[in-house]
Amino acid sequence: MKRAAICTIGDEILIGQIVDTNSAMLSKELNSIGVQVGRIISCSDSYSDIQKTLRSLLKEFDIVITTGGLGPTKDDITKKALSALFKSKKMVCNRAQMQINKRILSARGIQMLDLNLQQAFVPDNCVVIPNKLGTAPIMQFSYSNEKLLFAMPGVPFETKGVLPEVISSIKEHYKLDNIFHKTICTFGIPESVLAKQIEEWENTLPANLHLAYLPNPVLGVRLRLSIYGTDKKEGERLLAKYSASLKKILGDAVYGSGTDSPQIVIGRLLLKKGATLSCAESCTGGYVAHLITSIPGSSRYFSGGVVSYSNEVKIRSLRVDKRVIAKYGAVSSQCVEQMAKGAREALKTTYSIATSGIAGPDGGTADKPVGTVWIAACGPKGTQTTKMVSSSSRQINIERSAAAAIDFLRRCIEKELV
Repeated sequence: MKRAAICTIGDEILIGQIVDTNSAMLSKELNSIGVQVGRIISCSDSYSDIQKTLRSLLKEFDIVITTGGLGPTKDDITKKALSALFKSKKMVCNRAQMQINKRILSARGIQMLDLNLQQAFVPDNCVVIPNKLGTAPIMQFSYSNEKLLFAMPGVPFETKGVLPEVISSIKEHYKLDNIFHKTICTFGIPESVLAKQIEEWENTLPANLHLAYLPNPVLGVRLRLSIYGTDKKEGERLLAKYSASLKKILGDAVYGSGTDSPQIVIGRLLLKKGATLSCAESCTGGYVAHLITSIPGSSRYFSGGVVSYSNEVKIRSLRVDKRVIAKYGAVSSQCVEQMAKGAREALKTTYSIATSGIAGPDGGTADKPVGTVWIAACGPKGTQTTKMVSSSSRQINIERSAAAAIDFLRRCIEKELV
């Protein structure tokens, strides 16, 4: 199994001025061809730091990819550091990149300066992969004849543009093992509880089959199964076998696979049934509607929603009985049930979702602490309610409650409860 390290170079990353998106992009592509990414690291625009970091990575990994520090200004010193690290004798002009640079600058109406000319000069002992989207070429170095280092630009769209050629070069250089993944998406079971629930199953996994837990407040806990160093047929067989047995243990907590989200799955389910959806939100402030409408094509099943933040709007727009609010409060199963019914009737949809709770940080009581949220799902067969308590920040409480509401409707529909 070939292993790779990714090193982003630039003070702007270390001080949080920009977010590193290149590493995720590179990791995904490397993984897809059977290269295991063992480290992602950032270093400063320091000559000594770059050399020290890369020298260390080259000792440990088969492939090292750097991004950043290849611009025309004085703070971009990656090329100089690499030239010294690989003991190049001189800098030479790459004519293919020079022609690209002239064309790019001319199209932008920018005068070709000495700094721009220098962009096409590279160490004489590197292989050049021309960058058609920018002025800094990709430099490929060999280390001890068996390891490769690729220096790539830091601009994400340039990195993406040249990545296929870098991947092609890696595949030509190495005989690579296969890596296969399958992700099972779950919702409603905390990570620690989930781990305990599937502990016995996890202990039966073959040595080359690995399980990773990927928790997310909106997506739930994703369980990624990865198998290394086997052929496609055997890899797919093992993943199918163990994912099927995992689903049997977890039941309806499993809502999908791969890149699914609760909002994607509910949309798929509604389209299959030819059904429509509306929502009535209080504490989530429209976040349920936001998640649902974030999916392209959601207009085919989502009609709209009412953000009934005040009791007056609950009563006036959703026909919640004011006596219910007076007796049980707005954060109650009785209130949220009437909200869901009111939304479904007002917007004339097959199903509806309602939320009412205390997002925080204030407003909680002994009976209803911050993070208490009531959820209702309403449909042709009736209305179901559930309560959840999320003891986190206001924003996380909102996001988690909205996703939980969507997933609750999914479970109710699948069990034909509403």
